[in-house]
Amino acid sequence: MSVTIYHNPECGTSRNTLAMIRQSGVEPIVIEYLKTPPSSARIMELVQSADMTLRAALRTKDTPYQDLGLDDMSLSDEALLAAIAEHPILLNRPFVETPIGTRLCRPSEVVLDILENPEIGPFTKEDGEVIIDASGQRLR
Repeated sequence: MSVTIYHNPECGTSRNTLAMIRQSGVEPIVIEYLKTPPSSARIMELVQSADMTLRAALRTKDTPYQDLGLDDMSLSDEALLAAIAEHPILLNRPFVETPIGTRLCRPSEVVLDILENPEIGPFTKEDGEVIIDASGQRLR
């Protein structure tokens, strides 16, 4: 099974998602998207495959979103893609692709919906939140 994660190692959600993928028995292709930004075409493929709009894939927190006026709802996808190309941090993360589907994994446990082996055993997020308890029960 081929799994790709568009990852930011500084992001706890991204780290938790990567840990769940690995705990499922898969070593994914890890693309640190801030170092190697995907092309505009690739971003649109991810967004469309995840059944989202590009605007829904924008990260507004801790980014230049407001400063760039990206809250202007009249902006086209082309304008948003141009902003992402200049500031890759504007693309929310982590996007994960598997043979089952593509998702923006926020919260991180969304990844379980697209893993071939979602029965990963107990899992606790970095912040201490239990996602899967010792009996294998998914809590969220």
